[in-house]
Amino acid sequence: MKKINLMEIFYKLQQQMISTLEASRVIIDHPGAKGDASELKWIEWLEAYLPKRYKVGKAFVVDSSNQISDQLDLVIYDQQYTPFVYVDKGTSYIPAESVYAIFEVKQSLNTENIKYAGEKFESVRRLNRTSAEIYHLGGRSKKEHFRILSGFICLSSDFSPAFSDTSKKHILALESHQHMDLGCVLQEGSFSVSYDGKSNIEFSSREETLIFFFFRLVTELQKLGTAPAMDIEEYAKALNSI
Repeated sequence: MKKINLMEIFYKLQQQMISTLEASRVIIDHPGAKGDASELKWIEWLEAYLPKRYKVGKAFVVDSSNQISDQLDLVIYDQQYTPFVYVDKGTSYIPAESVYAIFEVKQSLNTENIKYAGEKFESVRRLNRTSAEIYHLGGRSKKEHFRILSGFICLSSDFSPAFSDTSKKHILALESHQHMDLGCVLQEGSFSVSYDGKSNIEFSSREETLIFFFFRLVTELQKLGTAPAMDIEEYAKALNSI
């Protein structure tokens, strides 16, 4: 029976991604354009490899109380039970109920970017989320809200070493709504943060950065199950005729 080297495949994908992002960093001078290129590359990559039940894109998140989040570089969201999505010039406005995970995409990991990412995460997690009953063969039920996943994606780290005590301190110092669950520093390694009891960070090796990040992301998404159905009537209250 023939065998395939999955580790080699992911290593090649990792090297390919590093080369692409390094080229963008060198060739593109404008910081905004450079950031946009990185975000687009990660969106394309996740869209290609995540199960098709998940949508991926840059977005603002809104709720039924007319509140809106900061703009998120990368959002993983559902469209099966939360169909209300407005797209304008490539930027989506999606309901809070649909969000599985939110990510900040930067060029590097540093103190300023960690704090900035935490503020972005908080702007989403503080939004109001409704939940309507879902009808199925067994009757009907209402899905409880899960905690929205969050993460940080970048090419390199400004810390020396990349995951120094200083970097770990700033990640673990983020307050509850700002918590960072996953991270991928493509040239250095990925990490996963646990907040059960005592906070703890687990790191990958440099060789397994991409596969560690991807497998942990998929595992955590699977744990969330399906997004709750949005209560359309709550959103409809914005209409004068209802």
